[in-house]
Amino acid sequence: HLHRASLLLPALEAALANFSGGAPGGRVWGIRKGPRYLGVMPAYSAADDALTTKLVTFYEHLKDSCVPSHQATVLLFDPSNGTLKAVLDGSVITAKRTAAVSAIATKLLMPPFAEVLCILGAGVQAYSHYDIFTELFTFKEVRIWNRTKERAVQFASAVSGPVRVCSSAQEAVTGADVIVTVTMATAPILFGDWVKPGAHINAVGASRPDWRELDDELMKNSVLFVDSRDAALTESGDVILSGAEIFAELGEVLKGTKPALPEKTTVFKSLGMAVEDTVAAKFVYDAWSAGN
Repeated sequence: HLHRASLLLPALEAALANFSGGAPGGRVWGIRKGPRYLGVMPAYSAADDALTTKLVTFYEHLKDSCVPSHQATVLLFDPSNGTLKAVLDGSVITAKRTAAVSAIATKLLMPPFAEVLCILGAGVQAYSHYDIFTELFTFKEVRIWNRTKERAVQFASAVSGPVRVCSSAQEAVTGADVIVTVTMATAPILFGDWVKPGAHINAVGASRPDWRELDDELMKNSVLFVDSRDAALTESGDVILSGAEIFAELGEVLKGTKPALPEKTTVFKSLGMAVEDTVAAKFVYDAWSAGN
């Protein structure tokens, strides 16, 4: 339909004029009913010889909850010549790679005899975290809390093992050894004085500099691990607003340059990195190629 590019002129002229007009003409994209974001996450992994870009849309607190808050697509390129090789469902990749990174942090940082897993939130990430955590670790009890109880009940009936639905976040957290926060909260829903000493927390939500899931007490009285120092200091409200000191990146623990300290109360603040999507996309593409 673009054989006559001249037909595009009116639309392009309007777009150029709108752009030069500044906000709200095109420079800032936002709405009254809460933020909407389009994120672009390019990465190249030399070790995997993989080049990708993830495009992710994030719509906060949509009334129609059958549409997920995050939707994503991953483009996989041939690093030798720049050709697009594959378009992958980024939503599945995002859910699985995020949970897998939380599982790596948990393997390193959880207390030695962890028996109780607590999940705060009941969205896509709650399911992916539940799946990998129950596959890799043995918990005697799994608890869930969600702001709307119906979704927590729905979660408990949908997953493979027994889950206790709690009526408050405090009830869910009390005595838990491993806690996962995967909420849409913009103010703290997890408080330090509820948390069992020595517990490990994976903080996955609150991905904006003014949003929180954890209170100051928890942030300041635990050892803080992150995926990326730079990202945490610019994007994580939990880190920025609490002024908590970052002890290590997860990669530093994996390399052996920083200790894990599982005997301490630990927080892993996960924001997600483009290279995680690259590695996951390459893994999926290679498995698909081998099958064909």
